[in-house]
Amino acid sequence: MAKLKNLEDYRDAIEQCVKCGACRAHCPVFGAERREGRVARGKVALSKAVLDGEIGLEAKVLEDLSQCLLCGSCCAGCPNKVPTEEIVAAARRRIAEQQGLSTFGKGVAAVLGRPKLMNALAKTGGALSSLLFRKLPENSGLRLRFPLPYLESGRTLPPLSARPFRERHPERIAGEASQPTVAFFTGCGINYMYPEIGEAFLKALRFLGVTVIIPADQACCGLPAVSAGAGEVVEKLAEQNLAALSREPVDFVLTACASCNAGLGKIYAEMGEPFEKLAEKTRDIFVFLVEMGLPEKLAELPSRGVKTRVTYHDPCHLRTRGITAEPRAILRALPQVEFVEMENAGTCCGLGGTYSVYHYENSRKIGAKKAGHIEESGAELVATDCPGCIMQLQDAINHAGGRQRAVHILELLREALPEEK
Repeated sequence: MAKLKNLEDYRDAIEQCVKCGACRAHCPVFGAERREGRVARGKVALSKAVLDGEIGLEAKVLEDLSQCLLCGSCCAGCPNKVPTEEIVAAARRRIAEQQGLSTFGKGVAAVLGRPKLMNALAKTGGALSSLLFRKLPENSGLRLRFPLPYLESGRTLPPLSARPFRERHPERIAGEASQPTVAFFTGCGINYMYPEIGEAFLKALRFLGVTVIIPADQACCGLPAVSAGAGEVVEKLAEQNLAALSREPVDFVLTACASCNAGLGKIYAEMGEPFEKLAEKTRDIFVFLVEMGLPEKLAELPSRGVKTRVTYHDPCHLRTRGITAEPRAILRALPQVEFVEMENAGTCCGLGGTYSVYHYENSRKIGAKKAGHIEESGAELVATDCPGCIMQLQDAINHAGGRQRAVHILELLREALPEEK
């Protein structure tokens, strides 16, 4: 049975924090607020105090522990590699066990823990998009604005799809016998908000002759529940996804979402042997495409006269797992793209799962820095490998008054590949 680590399991890691303060230079939340309680060493100290029973769960403690994006930037810059994001997530689970989830956390748990309900709500939302969303100017870079009172009125979001991606396709799409068979873990963002990314994914794999399995009963990876502290929901979703992705023999499980890749490839890996095997099979789509030699095949396509200038944003859940070169290799190989690096491409965009709901003003501050770097790059498009980052980046660009669009690299790849017969 799936079982996440508890806070006690991180005691040795907590003891490795020597309070040196190196994390201050890497924490985006500290950069936004410049308060000690917001930085990683402060959260590790609070987690230790909670673990040792030295402090209660008063409002100040809860507030400081909620002020974490779980982005892992602090661990990447830590001399002792203290996994603060894992410690904070475990502390949030401890809090939820002791005093229950927050109101919003209960909503997250209720919806994610019941995939059929989530599917029904998403489809209803998609069908009612014209009522729930209002139009933005065409030059805003995003089509619609979400005006419901329980979300910040200034937030811009994409509409939900009235027909989710997984309902558009059979569970098995046959390829060539000589090529691998893969399972496509679509994630919620692609399934409900960005089905066009899923279509681009399929076109790329059809181009390579790969057989694709799309399990209809897969569920959310559970990352929003991790952020909310809903440990039991994460474990339940892990069990469902393990069953869905193991039903047919596949060579790889592919993701086109950084958060889903971290869910299956990192968080699930800590839950025991069957989940370790699933994690070993999990590949980011661009790692897989590079392994399949796609950049060389793209180099054979005719070059384009006028190229679009594109920069790249590193999603935290890929960057912290060492996946940075492969997305860039695909971008550089695209015949219609002039690739340019932007400053601080690897800094967090400020989404952080449920963080941007609880702390939208801070999320906007962090996103504003990223929007500035995109503007300075001179790029027309900012490409990434995560639907959540696309949503956050576009919101940040809109608030900055920029004209750039945030897209998935797969959308650019779909444009470059030859038309299918």
